[in-house]
Amino acid sequence: MEERVSISISEGVADVRLVRADKMNALDQAMFEALVGATDRLSKEKSVRAVVLSGEGRAFCAGLDMGRFAAMKEKGGNGIPGGENRDLTRRTHGKANFPQQAVWGWRQLQVPVIAAIHGVAFGGGFQLALGADMRFLSADARMSIMEIKWGLVPDMAGTPILASLVRDDILRDLTYTGRIFSAQEAMAFGLATRICDDPRTAALEVAREIAGKSPDAIRAAKRMLNNLSIDPGPALLAESVEQQKLIGSANQTEAVRANLEKRAPRFAD
Repeated sequence: MEERVSISISEGVADVRLVRADKMNALDQAMFEALVGATDRLSKEKSVRAVVLSGEGRAFCAGLDMGRFAAMKEKGGNGIPGGENRDLTRRTHGKANFPQQAVWGWRQLQVPVIAAIHGVAFGGGFQLALGADMRFLSADARMSIMEIKWGLVPDMAGTPILASLVRDDILRDLTYTGRIFSAQEAMAFGLATRICDDPRTAALEVAREIAGKSPDAIRAAKRMLNNLSIDPGPALLAESVEQQKLIGSANQTEAVRANLEKRAPRFAD
């Protein structure tokens, strides 16, 4: 896990860092496993009262690893070793499947999670940021629901979270177009909590403030606020059903090939 995600705990605050800086913290299989492992570990750390999630290097998280898209282009499927045989609709973690748990696990933690975002948070990286209770962005941060670019839909627990944050027509705009939007737009849309000169420093400061409050009250507050949301189960399953139909289909494979070959796609009607 340490090759992808580092965790240090001090005075009740868990400082969680994505440490694949040379790849802009892109999501390969090892990163997925490390993220799920991190939430599993933190759920057992009774001394932790708040969490800060950030990325090393130039970005928070650039999304799915390009090597996996290359594998889609060459072989079809989802580019994950053994992935062609993986049933995305199988619930491996309560209401979530394994990729969804990399995001949903942060929502399930009993303590507040603050994502400190700089550079980019694209696709799966954007959904990872959604798993946090709050999102602190640098002024030049950029985000995108980028899955449509690759002929896919968001399938990492993003949709049930987005439904509680963003106006319906805005969500449709961002999902259908996959356009990149700024930190300032994110704030207007309801996707950013604060815009900061140094998001990680600000997030750690707020996390320490939270850690100084009654842990019983903080945990109770998170349970209460989580219960305000709609039941995520149907939305999480719907993500998996729709994504499973798309992965490896002719038009999805064409979307990947066209992007990697830098040409206009030729979709079948």
